[in-house]
Amino acid sequence: MAKPSFEQDSQPKEQRAMAVSVLPVEPPLTPTLKELKSDESEHIDIGEIMEELAFADGKTSVATKPIRLQNRNQLNDLTGKEWIQETNSVWFQKGLGKNHVHAKIEQQHPAPFSFQDIGRLICFFTKQGNKVLDPFCGVASTLKACAVTAREGIGIELISKWAELGQQRLREEVPITLSALPQQIIVGDARVELTKLKSESFDYVVTSPPYWQILAKKPDHKAKRERLSYGYATKYSDSELDLGNITDYQTFLHELGICFKECYRLLRKGKYASIIVSDFRHNSTYQTFHIDVIRIMESHGFKLKGITVLVQNSKSLYPYGYPYAYVPNIHHQYILNFEKPTGEKKGKNDSAKAD
Repeated sequence: MAKPSFEQDSQPKEQRAMAVSVLPVEPPLTPTLKELKSDESEHIDIGEIMEELAFADGKTSVATKPIRLQNRNQLNDLTGKEWIQETNSVWFQKGLGKNHVHAKIEQQHPAPFSFQDIGRLICFFTKQGNKVLDPFCGVASTLKACAVTAREGIGIELISKWAELGQQRLREEVPITLSALPQQIIVGDARVELTKLKSESFDYVVTSPPYWQILAKKPDHKAKRERLSYGYATKYSDSELDLGNITDYQTFLHELGICFKECYRLLRKGKYASIIVSDFRHNSTYQTFHIDVIRIMESHGFKLKGITVLVQNSKSLYPYGYPYAYVPNIHHQYILNFEKPTGEKKGKNDSAKAD
């Protein structure tokens, strides 16, 4: 199959939905599918691996085996060569660069996620035409990735300011030739809006939720240099409905769990969910947030299938703790990949041990 190139203010009583209308822009500015992936230098040599593979039936050659595997591929539209590259447990974050014309909207959000990295996840965990959910969609990075990879996307965003910027982003950054499938932003509280969606109606869930109060603290020198100096926001909102404004960590985790429980209901059996998070410091405490997210997801029925470390190698280093104590610069995120079990017995390859 050919692949395409790659605040709301607090209004609990008046939630409104907005269907995104994608308008034409100049195609040359949109990254291609190839650009969604990391440079080839970041991957192992697939050619050498394929030459060394031994197949159980002893009849199929290395040259023809990838085609056979692709015909049997029920998960995505990738070839065997593309598939194996994406299973590397370490990825390097890929962005457009702060001076790119398509980075101007993304940069306004205090915690944007690269649509290119989300695009890689979408291409691995879905097929063209599948339906993707992002319950914390921000400025619509997931929906942009859905648009350029021919998937249908639905995102939920509490803050109208970010939702409107997300709409603008889709209008200005996605060519009309790639807008055949609808992309929709629902403005509202995910804890409420998720309950209105049909059970088992999504093929994939991908999101990066709030990291508790990491953005609510007083701006440090990093925030002043990278955000305030450009006039950018340093927090999502002041809304009481914003999970990032909950003061108690355990309460925050409970409310986040309400969203994840609904995501489990909405996801089809045998499909996947990817939650992108980072650990963080709160005062003098190092919070292992990714472990807490795993615990919550598993408590609602999800099965952890693997973790990908996303290296943020373009971030600046700051002298935290110097010269008195060790304080790390946290330059990686965890992509936590879960499956909603089918209840059926898995094939032997699912439990095979990796070398």
